[in-house]
Amino acid sequence: MSQSLKKSEILRSKIFIDKLFNSDKFIFKHPFKIFYKEESYESDFPVQMLVSVSKRKHKHAVDRNLIKRRIKESYRKNKEIIYEVLNNKNKKLILSFLYISTEILEYSEIESKIILILNQIRKEYEE
Repeated sequence: MSQSLKKSEILRSKIFIDKLFNSDKFIFKHPFKIFYKEESYESDFPVQMLVSVSKRKHKHAVDRNLIKRRIKESYRKNKEIIYEVLNNKNKKLILSFLYISTEILEYSEIESKIILILNQIRKEYEE
């Protein structure tokens, strides 16, 4: 599996984003709140993702961009955890990573949390 993060893997649809945030499925693992929803859409990829960092908690765009880069990179390297199950079940998922901490965490901490989150979602869809 390719470890790149293609443009079509990024969630951009306003309609899907509204549906996602109105969804009742979410996971809270500090420093993230993850909303996810099973949805049908036209794409070769089983997951479309969105990353958001609060402007209120991180005033400088440089800090927000750093956090978003770290989240996207850790997701990119570990997305096969969830891709396997979703491809086998022929399901498609939209998910959002909301960064809610006021601190800028190291890449290793962010990556470990994303792995935990992806494993939790995987377990749910394996059943």
